[in-house]
Amino acid sequence: MTIDRRDFLAAGAAAASLLALPGGALAAAKPQPLKLLVLGGTGFLGPHFVEAARKRGHTLTLFNRGKTNPDKFSGEDYRDIEQLHGDRKTDLSALAGERKWDAVLDTSAYVPADVTRSAKLLAPKVKQYLLVSTISVYAKNDVPSDETSTLAVLSDPNVTEVTGETYGGLKALCEKAAEAELPGRTTVVRPGLIVGPGDNSDRFTYWPARADRGGEILAPGSAEDPTQFIDVRDLAAFLLACIERGHVGIYNADAEPGALTMGALLRESQKAAGKKSTLTWAPADFLEAQKVAPWSDMPVWIPARGEYAGFGHTSVRKARAAGLSYRPLRDTVRDTLAWWRKLPEERRAKPKAGLSAQRESEVLAAWHAQENKGS
Repeated sequence: MTIDRRDFLAAGAAAASLLALPGGALAAAKPQPLKLLVLGGTGFLGPHFVEAARKRGHTLTLFNRGKTNPDKFSGEDYRDIEQLHGDRKTDLSALAGERKWDAVLDTSAYVPADVTRSAKLLAPKVKQYLLVSTISVYAKNDVPSDETSTLAVLSDPNVTEVTGETYGGLKALCEKAAEAELPGRTTVVRPGLIVGPGDNSDRFTYWPARADRGGEILAPGSAEDPTQFIDVRDLAAFLLACIERGHVGIYNADAEPGALTMGALLRESQKAAGKKSTLTWAPADFLEAQKVAPWSDMPVWIPARGEYAGFGHTSVRKARAAGLSYRPLRDTVRDTLAWWRKLPEERRAKPKAGLSAQRESEVLAAWHAQENKGS
């Protein structure tokens, strides 16, 4: 089965005592208010973290270029959020001076030199540096990964262009850069595919959106095929828990291995959509012959075999012990579909992932023709 590794890795472009409550929410008891700095904060994950932190009574400062969703936290309702503008590549002057924060969340770490620059400046100003990485840092996917698995290594360690091929290796170097500047004070969280309302990649969203069109749905592989992803709100809650509880070290943040299947995802999508639809499962070999690629054409799915035999089985034992918790799959699907339905019609007409309606019809026709020929 041919898989576009660039698409798969980039997707990672892109959850004890006070444990998170079911649904990804933090425990009710509020901690001492903290001063938190967020590098980024207005894209997909950032806003969910900001809202979770505000509900917990923390004070927030956002540092970014002011280009992505510049009005996200504007208006009277967000006067409590301080917003600083600059560029982590060229201008960190807004972060200079004597100011200090309890922790910094780095949601925009892609190039190690950028991390070194910001971490060096902030080392005397923060107690903890939390970097959002990715499970794409792992060198191989043929066996299940945990936090000790071998990391990807770039053939050219000086590369600065972020592509599907360099993404994982660059993220691994970003992790090292942060730890080098704040040894013993760095937290690295490696999420899998981040999904939920606000996800502009359309990968996970393809399935509830497809179910919302009704009719015959082309489904990949089998209903038992494993998959993994994490709701952005559960990830945000875990990031905040790591800060509040002072967790340092490395944590994978993904679904529990074996907890999610493609069948469960598609069935929940059908329920949320409430439209008349049927699922037609086509095996991996047939899809490969039809040049239907896992992950890009059939989002969230990769057949767990060969070099991807470990797909869907990334260990999250360490994060679970540190407080990672999950909301029900039905909630993630329902809320994602509700968000999708509110987007402008012209945006919904051009999804960024998955098969077009015409191409899906062609593949379904080919599958039925093969079935009829064999009967």
